[in-house]
Amino acid sequence: MSAPAEPAQLTARTVLEIADHEGVVLEAYLDSVGVWTWGVGVTDASGHKVGRYVDQPATLEHVLRVFEWLLRTRYLPAVLTAFAGHDLTEAQTAAALSFHYNTGAIGSAEWVRLWKAGKVDQARVAIMNWSQPRELIGRRKCERDLFFDGRWSSDGIVGVFQVQKPGYRPIRPKPTDLRLAITRAIDDGTRAA
Repeated sequence: MSAPAEPAQLTARTVLEIADHEGVVLEAYLDSVGVWTWGVGVTDASGHKVGRYVDQPATLEHVLRVFEWLLRTRYLPAVLTAFAGHDLTEAQTAAALSFHYNTGAIGSAEWVRLWKAGKVDQARVAIMNWSQPRELIGRRKCERDLFFDGRWSSDGIVGVFQVQKPGYRPIRPKPTDLRLAITRAIDDGTRAA
């Protein structure tokens, strides 16, 4: 297969799919292993410092602009590199990007190598090897079904969580339609690029 003529662009559907897996939190919180996190699963490892959002909620628009920027500039290039020489559908790009956003391992994941070698059935099984802790099983199944079968799991309604203090844990997600807000974030990112 030949490489696409132009690099894949982020679509609203892709961004919504990943946001749905992650959830949205407008201020900094401690994740399940005690790492300060903010927005749509953003940690300091991304290059965006999240400590500034402790007790300082951001707007939903700001959260989504940062998320779109990180996906476009930090994560999508690695996905495209990992699949260089292979055309990906929108669904495959979204699934691989979701996997990479969550694991950071698109360049070393065996399932990617197997798929590129045409061993599709083995790749379908191997993606599930990335299901630890157990809370990730549902997400991996969604990514598997999206990559191999084109089945999207998000309808655009994403949980926006509050932060319970003093423990700084996310609670009580409010289902929120993010379709228009994510389209705006992508448009803002495209104009800024």
